[in-house]
Amino acid sequence: LMFFKYHIYIIFFFIFITGCQLKDPLKPHGIMYLENRSNELNVEKSNKNDVIKIFGKPHIKDEDANETWIYFERILSKGKFHKLGQHVLKENNVLVLIFDKYGVLLNKNFLDKEEMNDLKFSSSSTENVLSEKSFVQRFLQSVKQKMYRK
Repeated sequence: LMFFKYHIYIIFFFIFITGCQLKDPLKPHGIMYLENRSNELNVEKSNKNDVIKIFGKPHIKDEDANETWIYFERILSKGKFHKLGQHVLKENNVLVLIFDKYGVLLNKNFLDKEEMNDLKFSSSSTENVLSEKSFVQRFLQSVKQKMYRK
């Protein structure tokens, strides 16, 4: 009986061990393996159809004199014990493609997480006058909140 019980414990132990994951749980967003796929594109040889075959439709499309397409790759992972399981940004890549008026690739710019930290953004902001509430709207909003609290 003791011998049989010992074997059952060993079997449950191995089942438990095989069920554990050794890989980090990842939450991908956007195009996976963006850098590897971008290496397949050749400047002044690839066109929009080639890009759509490799990446699919762009996440952001800016249609100026030179059309600009932007693709993203973002991978979040669970943090270790000192992060208490919060999500940690593992990869944050952006691919910017610029086409001429004939649809031929003019420029390819790949930005990773470190390069994006070096970018400078404008600190100026605009005020939205349309979304500001009048005195009456703010008063009625506060009355409504007080009424629903009780």
